[in-house]
Amino acid sequence: MDKQQQIEEFTITAFSENAVGILNRITIIFTRRHVNIESLTVSASAIKGIHKFTIKVNTTEDLVIKIVNQIEKIVEVLKAYYHRRPEIIYQEVALFKVPTESLYGEDIIENTVRKYNAKILEVTPVYTVIEKTGHEEEIDALFRQLREYGEVKQFTRSGRIAITKSSTEHFSDYLEALDKYHKE
Repeated sequence: MDKQQQIEEFTITAFSENAVGILNRITIIFTRRHVNIESLTVSASAIKGIHKFTIKVNTTEDLVIKIVNQIEKIVEVLKAYYHRRPEIIYQEVALFKVPTESLYGEDIIENTVRKYNAKILEVTPVYTVIEKTGHEEEIDALFRQLREYGEVKQFTRSGRIAITKSSTEHFSDYLEALDKYHKE
């Protein structure tokens, strides 16, 4: 019996040593399985020398389990997990560059910035940079609103960053013990 699975959004987190080429080895796993990475963020973790990969994908649960298992087979990877949206707290950051002149007059841009709880990072005589932190839907809505006024000159956004709602203390304890071991 062939069980048809539904495509869902998953966030994969993987903790690894900071090693050359690890990003390539992780992304190859997705390529081989024909799964597109929607968002990828890599940063240092709370433990020195350990990096955290946060990867957003749309796939089936069976396939995400296989991907996580493959990621964990990489020697430098300490642990990998997958989560659904309700299991994590997540954000993205976006920057919008608009002409400063658009801030004058009817206050449309200024009111839009306030409405979307964004903030102004820099103002020059030529341009203004607006920052919006939030979920992708919020960022997309602000982008559409600013584009409606024809005012977005540049736009960029980060990948997803996420932490789990559940306690992963056992893994954190392991990482801290590993850190202490390496300091001795």
